[in-house]
Amino acid sequence: MILVDLLISFFQVGLFSFGGGYAALPLIQEQIIYKRGWMTAQEFVDVLTLSEMTPGPIAINAATFVGNRVAGIPGGIVATIGVTLPSVFIVLLLATLYFKFQNLSLVQGVIQGLRPAVVALIGSAGLSIFLTALFGEGKFPIEFSQINWISVLLFSISIGLLRKTRFGPIQIMLFSGVAGLLIYTLI
Repeated sequence: MILVDLLISFFQVGLFSFGGGYAALPLIQEQIIYKRGWMTAQEFVDVLTLSEMTPGPIAINAATFVGNRVAGIPGGIVATIGVTLPSVFIVLLLATLYFKFQNLSLVQGVIQGLRPAVVALIGSAGLSIFLTALFGEGKFPIEFSQINWISVLLFSISIGLLRKTRFGPIQIMLFSGVAGLLIYTLI
């Protein structure tokens, strides 16, 4: 039964995650944390961290990690199939239709209308991840002392390095991982 639940949950994610992997994150979050209770918000952030670090699309990686966590290797396979299957059919259909009707103003209007919604989905996921990484479990702290100042510092340094240097995301992730390892083993 859990494999069927995984397939249905990730099929829904794959079916409604327009805009790529980051746009799928709030849908995955809704399914695995709030609807199914398979993970906590902190566990989800850990899965996202691993999903971002491994090669491949983040939504597919996250589905594989979650499925594996919930039901072992068969769960990882089923969740991965569930999240990718709708895309295969939708992309084939849309590619055929788009190349046939791409010059119609109706098609261009739909594409223009979807862009802000996709940005909102990505922003929502980013805000949720940001709050969880710095404040734990996605809730703003009631007390100033609840802020994870090490995470705030690593976040600030990472943003600064990304914006002001030629370091790429891989170098920043390696730096942050090594810094976190050193800081958290010394504390």
